[in-house]
Amino acid sequence: MMKLIMFGPPGAGKGTQADILGRRYGIKKISTGDALRDVIRSGSELGEQVKDLMDQGKFVPDEIVTEIIRDRVSSPDCANGFILDGFPRNLAQAEALVDMGIKVNKALLIDVPDEVLVDRVQGRVMCDKCGASYHLKNNPPAVEGVGDKCGGHLEARSDDRPETVRARLKVYHELTDPVVDFYRNRGVLSEIDGTASIENATAEILKILEG
Repeated sequence: MMKLIMFGPPGAGKGTQADILGRRYGIKKISTGDALRDVIRSGSELGEQVKDLMDQGKFVPDEIVTEIIRDRVSSPDCANGFILDGFPRNLAQAEALVDMGIKVNKALLIDVPDEVLVDRVQGRVMCDKCGASYHLKNNPPAVEGVGDKCGGHLEARSDDRPETVRARLKVYHELTDPVVDFYRNRGVLSEIDGTASIENATAEILKILEG
């Protein structure tokens, strides 16, 4: 059974790599965001509590997130293993994972310098009609300012402003760098060059996992 953790700053491409690995190995990708949305949709008492917190813009406490992840990884569709994307977010969550008795095979860090990430997201635009994403440098539309799929207007996302991205990266480093060290000290961390192409990054990960 393969149990993986995917780390990386916002915009590093960890979600993309987690999707690729999930398909290759037939294991579930579990993102904290998806797990929280699932519990809200369930209409349970816990779901109502989570919804209230998120509607107020508050963080969901570690103990609630941990309980949701505990339930999720024990589901039948995780019987062959799973990839955690966005959990553990801090040391308390990492220690809670140990307390659950979950032994991680490998923690994968998609490493990209902060300034490269700021430069990456500055070129991102999204269609205001269908939500399709483009990048002005790496994946430009055929006509500037117009979406290829539906002809909608392309605009930059509000959370892609450089100052916003730098603020998100600061929070990421404060919370997650100690978690990265947590797994490095346990000998299960591997670092991947996130400035490489998607294909090359995938190849590097597969070499780590398959030897």
